[in-house]
Amino acid sequence: MPVLRRTVLRTDGLLLADVSCGGPPPGWTETRPATVFGFVMVRRGVVRGRVDGREQLLDSASVYVERPGSEQQFSHPCGGDVYTEIVLAEPVLAGLLGGDPSVPQGLVFTTPDVALAHRMLLGRDRAGDDFELAERVTALAALLLARLAPDRVEAGRPGSAAARRRTVDEARAVLNDDPLRGLEEVSKLVGCSPHHLSRVFANATGMSLTRYRNGLRVNRALEHLAEGERDLARLAQELGFTDQAHMTHVVRDLAGLPPGRLRALLNAPPPAQE
Repeated sequence: MPVLRRTVLRTDGLLLADVSCGGPPPGWTETRPATVFGFVMVRRGVVRGRVDGREQLLDSASVYVERPGSEQQFSHPCGGDVYTEIVLAEPVLAGLLGGDPSVPQGLVFTTPDVALAHRMLLGRDRAGDDFELAERVTALAALLLARLAPDRVEAGRPGSAAARRRTVDEARAVLNDDPLRGLEEVSKLVGCSPHHLSRVFANATGMSLTRYRNGLRVNRALEHLAEGERDLARLAQELGFTDQAHMTHVVRDLAGLPPGRLRALLNAPPPAQE
């Protein structure tokens, strides 16, 4: 069957893919063991699955939880389908589940907050910021796991208010040192899972890690613009933006004006003395 797979995000701990299956043959696929942990979120179509001999119906109102070692086969009763796939490496999974990567059995059903997070994730894919995408993928994975093991998902959060403040301060220091670091690297350096770091940071500062990091990059952009920088494409690359258009979008969002206008404003001659 023709399968079109587009990898949207790949890091050491996360994989996000957009998958389209067109014209699948009738009947069941061969039985194969799952080799990764992940979530399959059907966006269009219906899939029937046999997992360790038990049948499941997968549609846009449910999320298939793929567990390593489970024997699985699938059929496509309505023809082709389209789905989002999220794969988590074992250290990331363990970080979300209180240190233990084993996942309880169960089927996750889609609720409005899950559906919105999923659609926002696809929308942020188009924005072209891997840091923000990783933060949103991790948040969605935690949301799904919380339906299966809420106590374990909560267990990885730093306990005391002082510990949470230290975690936030350490994350700020790491990002100030190098705002081009990825989410997983930042979380490793502060000793906290990406999900819990994002939660603690947002609760303490009132903004996401992504927005704080973008603020640091915009501040650096303003410094260059105040010095008369004219090569905006080079500046975007130096500051870790996907391209000049991405930098322009972020700068306008945080500073209110595009880079060219800001450069003119910052380099305007002083008013003439009377």
